[in-house]
Amino acid sequence: MATHGARGRSGGRPTLEEVAARAGVGRGTVSRVINGSPRVSDATRAAVEAAVAELGYVPNTAARALAANRTDAIALVVPEPETRFFAEPYFSDMLKGVGAALSDTEMQLLLIFAGSDRERARLAQYLAAHRVDGVLLVSVHADDPLPDLLAQLEIPAVISGPRSAAETLPSVDSDNYGGARQAVEHLLSRGRSRVAHITGRLDVYGAQRRVDGYRDAMSDAGLGVDEGLIEAGDFTEEGGHRAMTVLLERHPDIDAVFAASDVTAAGARRALRDAGRRIPEDVALVGYDDSAIARHMEPPLTSVRQPIEEMGRRMTDLLLTEVADRRPLASRGLERRQMVLATELVSRSSS
Repeated sequence: MATHGARGRSGGRPTLEEVAARAGVGRGTVSRVINGSPRVSDATRAAVEAAVAELGYVPNTAARALAANRTDAIALVVPEPETRFFAEPYFSDMLKGVGAALSDTEMQLLLIFAGSDRERARLAQYLAAHRVDGVLLVSVHADDPLPDLLAQLEIPAVISGPRSAAETLPSVDSDNYGGARQAVEHLLSRGRSRVAHITGRLDVYGAQRRVDGYRDAMSDAGLGVDEGLIEAGDFTEEGGHRAMTVLLERHPDIDAVFAASDVTAAGARRALRDAGRRIPEDVALVGYDDSAIARHMEPPLTSVRQPIEEMGRRMTDLLLTEVADRRPLASRGLERRQMVLATELVSRSSS
């Protein structure tokens, strides 16, 4: 009687040849079944699958990958310092989505930081050796050379948001423009009129689009755009505190603030309290991301929810499709996709 997990004739792991002998087929047929080829009859497929189960055969994925010129690994590349990655919920939520999308695959995930020139140089050497099948790029800045390097090396890549309106790489992003408009229109509907905006890093296209949404919402409301109500931030808490302090000095009559991230809003909240301003009685506050920070802030923060985990899943699915497509990358130019996912305003006590 056959037993599951049986050893091969040599006493070691069962081999492809032993599976073929048990199923009564050739070695090539077994290989086609294991690799999911449609060029096998249902009866033959069933016989091979039964032999695999009886012998406890485990395919050698490393050998399969080598034969297919694949590594069965993708990299999540973060061109930011490690400290920012672990401090901001955006990155952990993105990682959750990527992990969920890979859970039913044989792909391994490598997390690579490239926040310094030295790290970027090391990454360039690593990528040039083609040690991964594809790359997910998050937090990409307009002048980042990594996307162009990946295109030059013919390595499939997907980025979390385009670098510009003319982006050529596949990307997945949330509706930054629409989300910003939702935030400002919400504040205006609450009777606020002196609405300030603390931006994100303006070399990030998503931050630029949030500024565009802010400007258009203010203009469409007939309030015009006062450039003095816009202050540059960098998505950090300290950046939010600094920008809010500058705004209060410049315009003490501010009655609302739209911050480009929840982390930025946390810094703005601290500056407002330092100045003796009550939230929301004196100044209403809205953030962006709807992270755990928003829910746990006092008062709880109104925030624009972007589906970050879903973005991570969609990016990974898109990359796996790109990896499976064996055509040269240059020949796929017209099929490159930019996905934009909807945002949602979550109203809480801060506004």
